[in-house]
Amino acid sequence: MILVNTETISGKELEMLGLVKGSTIQSKHIGKDISQAFKTLVGGELTAYNEMMNEARALATKRMVAEAEALGADAIVNVRYASSAIMQGAAEVIAYGTAVKFRA
Repeated sequence: MILVNTETISGKELEMLGLVKGSTIQSKHIGKDISQAFKTLVGGELTAYNEMMNEARALATKRMVAEAEALGADAIVNVRYASSAIMQGAAEVIAYGTAVKFRA
């Protein structure tokens, strides 16, 4: 599956199949929340949250690709990511784009 953040794929004529998306809501356990709260006092990268967001993006992408494959897509164009805080230490990540099929 080809994923691009552009509206076209060079050298390919595309047939639009429709919007596809994948999402997840993830959090870290309370021990990580406490350790990351202390880290904010001294500054620096919050690695536990960084890992959480990377995992969430990967899972959202996987779910988006599965939805596109179910439509028979060859690629997803105009891929975008969005995230929002659901509560302290929990975030939603959504991946979305347009599923396309290559014209012969």
